[in-house]
Amino acid sequence: MDEIQEIMSTTKFNIADYLDDNEMIVEYLNNILEEGDSSDIISAIGHVAKAIGMTKIAEDTGMSRPSLYKALSENSKPQFETILKVLRAIGGNIQINPAA
Repeated sequence: MDEIQEIMSTTKFNIADYLDDNEMIVEYLNNILEEGDSSDIISAIGHVAKAIGMTKIAEDTGMSRPSLYKALSENSKPQFETILKVLRAIGGNIQINPAA
């Protein structure tokens, strides 16, 4: 019984807790861009925004925190302009490379 209680009390994994430097953030986003779909990419950008701080991202984008959370939540369909604003606020950009 103690074992079950221990399992139930284990905290859920949160990737944002591990995105603590620019190198890790870049590696994470590039991996998702290569292998994920649009929903995965939006979610990953949200994880990075949370790791950096939604208040800071809100200030840098001129958006409200609730709007950011909504735009970057699971199953959301944010406008491309919103994604660009957030990418710039987290220090990223989009670059196109030839497909292999």
